[in-house]
Amino acid sequence: MSGPQVVLVTGSTRGLGLAIVQALCQGFKGDVYLSARDVQRGAIVVEDLQREGLKPRLLQLDITDPVSIQAARQHFLKEYGGLDVLINNAGIAPKRGDSASFGSQAEHILQTNFFATRDMCNAFLPLLKKDGRIVNVASILGYITLYMCSPDLQARLCSDDITEEELVALMKRFVAEAKAGDHINKGWPNSVYGVSKIGLMALTRIQARRLRREMPQRGILINSCCPGWVKSDMTYPNGTKTPAEGADTPVYLALLPPATQEPQGEFVVDRQVQVWAGSPTGATMDEGP
Repeated sequence: MSGPQVVLVTGSTRGLGLAIVQALCQGFKGDVYLSARDVQRGAIVVEDLQREGLKPRLLQLDITDPVSIQAARQHFLKEYGGLDVLINNAGIAPKRGDSASFGSQAEHILQTNFFATRDMCNAFLPLLKKDGRIVNVASILGYITLYMCSPDLQARLCSDDITEEELVALMKRFVAEAKAGDHINKGWPNSVYGVSKIGLMALTRIQARRLRREMPQRGILINSCCPGWVKSDMTYPNGTKTPAEGADTPVYLALLPPATQEPQGEFVVDRQVQVWAGSPTGATMDEGP
């Protein structure tokens, strides 16, 4: 990577995202941006990190707001000539005791976990410098949920020729069928969070193929990963990993050395690539929100 190096971590004022920022401040040779929807909250977090001797920078960013995404894009284009690493960590899960209907949850959660994250990828992929990296934080629950889909849905979601447009249509279809109360009859599992992460993992594979086809000389890698069942607001009180432990695989993927060719478009758990096609092994439904 040439010129000033810079990394952006979304959803990084607490939990896993904050731990990723802390690790990168110690291991990344460049500027590390902590992003926050609430600038005042973000400033407090940055001050706390500065007292630890770390030097993150703060960026206001709401990934569900296209105007906010474009402002962030322009910032990195103007100040750095692009971006070296994007870690898409921002995500939400159903809240305990949430009385919203399944359809309402589907619309809300997929908007952040899939559609808004896709917007981030598409906004920043053209800005990535040579040997740039994108890390999409997914979940083993998405991996497991994939195999609860109907055979037809599995075949398309695992296909090597599914397009981004087809994937978007499938995610929109899930939301519509969930709102109609007909998603199970249409072959979808009963997990909004799981389906949102299926979409993110499939998007990662699609965009990796695009990079191989259109920009092989740039050396850009995009992968998804599961950080594990991290102790956080999402998993309280059942998480089994500390945020610092959960940050290991996302940071590992973010810091893959220049000229590295693999992994590319993969789903990675504990630094190990998981097989996309075929039934998942060694995981249970308890490993996620």
